[in-house]
Amino acid sequence: MGELDGKVALITGIGAGMGTAIAQAYAAAGAVVVGADINAAGRAVMDRIGGSSSFVLGDVAQVSECQGLIDHVLGAHGHIDLLVNNAGVTKSLGFFDVTEADWDRIYSVNARGLFFLMQAAAVAMRDHGGGGRIVNIASIAGKGYRGTSNVAYAGTKGAVIAMTRVGASQLARFGINVNAICPGVTRTALFDQVIDELVERLGGTREEAEARAVRAIPLRRANDPADIGALAVYLASPAARNVTGQSWNVDGGLHWD
Repeated sequence: MGELDGKVALITGIGAGMGTAIAQAYAAAGAVVVGADINAAGRAVMDRIGGSSSFVLGDVAQVSECQGLIDHVLGAHGHIDLLVNNAGVTKSLGFFDVTEADWDRIYSVNARGLFFLMQAAAVAMRDHGGGGRIVNIASIAGKGYRGTSNVAYAGTKGAVIAMTRVGASQLARFGINVNAICPGVTRTALFDQVIDELVERLGGTREEAEARAVRAIPLRRANDPADIGALAVYLASPAARNVTGQSWNVDGGLHWD
């Protein structure tokens, strides 16, 4: 039997990178996975995973669609056991380059959308008798990592860590565990985008920019998305039944907090 056998999971941002890896890891552990993404190409990811997995289109920047995602899961499966708030956006910006539009876009997905999806999932878990797990994908940027892509992104990830702690405290009486994963440098399409933007903004070559990012890591190894998937499975498993309100770094020793 898998660690997550029979559990119904909603995972956002499954179209690439960490979202894909988490969806694969949950399905391999036996969960019924509903993968959500703003891009319809995410359907192909869930088709490849196969089994009982399915895809739903949704934009967490729209609060009404957050509730719609939960309603979709309830309509298809009757309940929800696990939520992974993975959807996120960023771009490489200097302090003086952040615009109001940048700020609003990053906050609408990374903080506001994450909260309202967490809230909607918690209502469904509570009303189904209690119990459930919520895993929020934050970042070491939310803990003060100097190599963050921009100040707004760091602010949203700090907010995720704070909301995880408050959520864990206020949802504990319903048997709902809430934890956050704080990845460091992770080889995803988003990482590639940030590297390209850094090169455009600061000059040099792509290879030099990547080497700088990895050289700062004590283990000299950037994350693979599967590293995040492995921890996400643990936090959803029976082994983590008494773990809540924590923010777990996965970063090769890059940031100690």
